[in-house]
Amino acid sequence: MQSRLSEKLIEPPSATSSPFIGRQNKGAVGDWQTSPPIANKGHPHTRTSSTNSSTSSWTEEPVNPNMDISTGHLILAYMEDHLRNKDRLQKEWNEVCSNDGEPSSIVAAIEPMNMRKNRCTDTLPYEHSRVKLNMMTNVSGHDYINANFIIDHDPRSPSYIVTQGPLPNTVADFWQMIWEQNSVVVVNLTRLWEHSTAICHRYWPEEGTELYHVYEVQLISEHALCEDFVIRSMFLKNLQTNETKTITQFHFLNWPDQGVPNSPKILLDFRRKVNKSYRGRQSPITVHCSDGAGRTGTYCLIDMTLNRLSKGAKEIDIAAALEHLRDQRVNMVRTKEQFEFALSAVADEVHSMLNTNQQ
Repeated sequence: MQSRLSEKLIEPPSATSSPFIGRQNKGAVGDWQTSPPIANKGHPHTRTSSTNSSTSSWTEEPVNPNMDISTGHLILAYMEDHLRNKDRLQKEWNEVCSNDGEPSSIVAAIEPMNMRKNRCTDTLPYEHSRVKLNMMTNVSGHDYINANFIIDHDPRSPSYIVTQGPLPNTVADFWQMIWEQNSVVVVNLTRLWEHSTAICHRYWPEEGTELYHVYEVQLISEHALCEDFVIRSMFLKNLQTNETKTITQFHFLNWPDQGVPNSPKILLDFRRKVNKSYRGRQSPITVHCSDGAGRTGTYCLIDMTLNRLSKGAKEIDIAAALEHLRDQRVNMVRTKEQFEFALSAVADEVHSMLNTNQQ
């Protein structure tokens, strides 16, 4: 069952032509090419038969109606106006792109010993917000990982850790970061391969247990709720302390690099499932795609905006929210199409929240 499920998860999705804001998605999902996942060679690992893999029936998560109705109508009108007014949308996008941070604020990422730990040379972490590893326990004795904290309101409590898809030589660093930051919910927005190119190294075991430096990861369960995403549960054990944490990974499969999903609907339900698992926790959610910027930034922009609304925000400036994200990591939301998709997704969720409130 495990091998059949793994094959199902990495095969190209079927070519579909779902409408998105009155047009077909330009991200050619049907043209994706995938190859078998790369094994974590060089790391001792054991195989067990305890993994529970299944293809489950998909149940849509209910919409959270926690929003003032009058505020919701105003915000929905604002979003829909942006989506209709293409000139205004283009102007806001141009203004966001003109306010990118200074390259001088990137320091550790360009040190020679760290360059090989970067997947994309144009997506490097700002020094002021980068996540620092404990050098004393790091496999290479350094504190660098290509990752940034994203703060919304409270600087003492980051909302997200955004990072690149791990490379073969940074998997142990990734799990060290997860452990040290107590980030028990991981959102993965990328496949391992696209167009015959490896864009994220498999950092979890296909089955059983694998060891990454002093971090032992055991896959407990893997559920394909629908063709678009998979939920995995893992035990993460620190062999130095013998402590164990449960990690839940939410893996969204049908979002092409530099593109957008066919429709906001499935991504919004995916987000609701993530937030249901995260509810009540104080630690940051780790979000990654391949570069940790385009798809990652789009997801964070949608999630942060909707979280603000559910907490009582009376107005929303999504361009300002994106600038806030870009102040903390470069290239968050890479394309105007992704920015437009974020607007559309927020509008769809607000519309659903209003409908739920009025029932």
